Amino acid sequence: MCSLGVFPAPVTAAQTLFERNNELLSACDLPSPQFTRDTLKGHSRPESSSRSVFLDQRDTLWMRSAGAWRDAGLYGLLDEITNSAEEGMSLTHLTRWWQSFHRCWIGTSFISSSFLRLHCFWSDSALRSFAWHPHTDKFAVALLDDSIKIYKSNSSPTPTLKHRCQRSVCALQWKPLCGSALAVACQSCLLIWHVDPASLSTRPSSGCAQVLSHPGHSPITSIAWSPTGSLLVSASPVDTSMMVWDVAAESAVPLQRVGGGGVTYLSWSPDGSRLLAATPSALFRVWETRMWTCERWPCLKGSCQSACWSPDGGCLLLSMQGERVIYALTFSDLTGGPKAASVVADLSETTFPGPDGDLTVGGEVCSLSWDPRGERLAVLLKGDSQADNHPSVIAVFKTRSSPVFELLPCGFVMGEAGAEPRFMQFHPHFQHGALLTVCWSDGRISHVPFYFSSAGLLGGDSPQQALASNTTNPSSNKLYTEQIS
Repeated sequence: MCSLGVFPAPVTAAQTLFERNNELLSACDLPSPQFTRDTLKGHSRPESSSRSVFLDQRDTLWMRSAGAWRDAGLYGLLDEITNSAEEGMSLTHLTRWWQSFHRCWIGTSFISSSFLRLHCFWSDSALRSFAWHPHTDKFAVALLDDSIKIYKSNSSPTPTLKHRCQRSVCALQWKPLCGSALAVACQSCLLIWHVDPASLSTRPSSGCAQVLSHPGHSPITSIAWSPTGSLLVSASPVDTSMMVWDVAAESAVPLQRVGGGGVTYLSWSPDGSRLLAATPSALFRVWETRMWTCERWPCLKGSCQSACWSPDGGCLLLSMQGERVIYALTFSDLTGGPKAASVVADLSETTFPGPDGDLTVGGEVCSLSWDPRGERLAVLLKGDSQADNHPSVIAVFKTRSSPVFELLPCGFVMGEAGAEPRFMQFHPHFQHGALLTVCWSDGRISHVPFYFSSAGLLGGDSPQQALASNTTNPSSNKLYTEQIS
């Protein structure tokens, strides 16, 4: 079992730039285009009184009030109640509305507590979600104001996606084997954007988005495409049913099991044979997708917080709420599975000496990401917000799954001073090893390449040649960093 005690000491003087010859190197002069935070409307900023002109008046009062609370807080809620009273709402209607709103608010807060804990973790950032396209050098990022921007290598237009139903965006995922379809998990529905890759438009029409919804299935906080792109699964922490969508037919089949509450996290194995569904309670399920049967896995303590699959779908790594270890489940075939989860890494707090004093790393595992070749594992470790010497960091492991599963220390990915990691994802087809994209609390999106010789990669450039290529040169590739402050 690997632990943080065998890791090299983190470098705190500058941001981690890349790995070369099994060493993580840093630099201080990383170029970074910026977007000011003032351009993004926060949820607590009240809007103009003309807002009601553009609202869909078919929405119920409590739905409009919930949106007002989210957009403008108590001020917006009281304003919505006042306007409704002026429009002729009786005291009886308002009383019934308050009871409905209160039940919905309390129920959502209780059932989705684990999701809200994670939301609080990244609420200080202007970034809300990130997704690499599975086949091209293109990614989508959701922002604080619920807009979505799409960046593509060597392309000047940056499309911005906005829709009246696009509120409280929690997750993004591109459709596999397709160049244009992006699924967006929203407060009240699923949006499927169809953006022509050849289009030069910077503001696609809302007519380019499909709106998929099902009664009682909201808010949607997690989505997962099947590896072939034929099915899309969505989940809500207040709905015990997962929805399996046929997007083309705009129809859904619910999958429901009793126990555990709703569903907070979904992850489809790369081979398509299994689907992980975590719940807000100490229980998760692993579905096999041929007959759609499932295995129940009770957790020892908290709920499943994050997970990732090995490239062949035979191994599942998981982290649990409040725990400082990584568990592994190994599957041999479709008919059977493991009887117990094994602990493969201990991530308890470890203190390293440094030029500016001791630095403590380690703690609760917030997120896991495994590169597509299965040779680098990134682990986002939550720090202590009350201690300056205990920041959130990303621990990177070298991994091997054959002939036996193995984790070896690689190093820590550090950000600029005061910045902590909030999201991370590996590039799906980096040619020179692995490329980790990190979204930071200060709004920066950075790309950290790991140059190594892969057992599954024949030929290819040397690390020195790769450093000189335009695909990874920070001074020549627009994808290298973006900043949203």
